[in-house]
Amino acid sequence: MRKKVYGGYDPEVELAKGANLTTASYDKTQKVGANAGKVTVGGKPGVAEISGIATGRQGAGLDGTVNLWFSIFRYMRPDGTTDHVAGWNIALALEAGQTPLETANAFADYINAGSRPYKAAAAGNKTRATVTIVFTVKPGA
Repeated sequence: MRKKVYGGYDPEVELAKGANLTTASYDKTQKVGANAGKVTVGGKPGVAEISGIATGRQGAGLDGTVNLWFSIFRYMRPDGTTDHVAGWNIALALEAGQTPLETANAFADYINAGSRPYKAAAAGNKTRATVTIVFTVKPGA
């Protein structure tokens, strides 16, 4: 059975759209990876996992940083208008000895303080932590 499509709006398609979550670590000992690499309009969270105690930033440049990137994307709202969501690059400079949970909390604090349509929560311990990120704009609003 085919689902109804209203004026080009297909809820299944539009709610599956979202930002691709990409991660990178430029620290020697603290690593980051995307367990769930897409933050969708429909509420599917992106999850970044952090592990290892940080070596930390020793000088200028990328060494001693961890990064999260959210891609640019567009989605159609039920009223037929298209929303454009800007990309976002977040780079954190690490302190020597910084735990994964401290890094996860720093990412969550940065995301939650920003004006972008994302909210985040950190969880974990001194050896492994996660940052769970959700898209906060309701597509019908």
